[in-house]
Amino acid sequence: MSTAPVARRLAAVTLLVRDYDEAIRFFTEALRFELVEDTPRGPGKRWVVVAPSPGAGNAAAALLLAKAVTDDQEAAVGRQAGGRVFMFLHTSDFAADHAHMAAHGVRFLEEPRHEPHGTVAVFQDLCGNRWDLIQPAATHTAP
Repeated sequence: MSTAPVARRLAAVTLLVRDYDEAIRFFTEALRFELVEDTPRGPGKRWVVVAPSPGAGNAAAALLLAKAVTDDQEAAVGRQAGGRVFMFLHTSDFAADHAHMAAHGVRFLEEPRHEPHGTVAVFQDLCGNRWDLIQPAATHTAP
C-alpha cells in the first residue's frame, strides 16, 4: 500500500446556461477564456468546456457549460449561488482585464476596490451569476 499523497485538483464546475453559443461567445470574447471542447452529445446536447488561459503553467479549473433543459434547471440559471458571489476569477493584470471586460459589455456591480487581499470588483456573467475579478495582493504591482 502506497503512502504517497494522491494528487487531486478541481477539474471542472458545471455552469447552467440558456444557450451554448451565446455562452461560448461571452466566455471566449468578454472573459478571454479558451474553448477547450465542444462535442455533440446527441439531439440538442453538447459537451462544452471553457477555461481561463493557464498562463505561466498555472492549472485552472474549467467550466462545463450545460444548457438548462428542465424547469428546475431554468430556474437555477443565473442563481446558482443564491445571489452570492459564485466564482472567483484571479488575474495578474486587473486594470487590463477590467477594461477589456467592460468594453465587451460585462456588467460590473461596483467600482474596483482595494482590499488587503488584493484589487477586486464584482461582475455578472451573461446569465446573472456574480463573480469576483481579483488581482491577489501577491501579484499586485505598484502604480
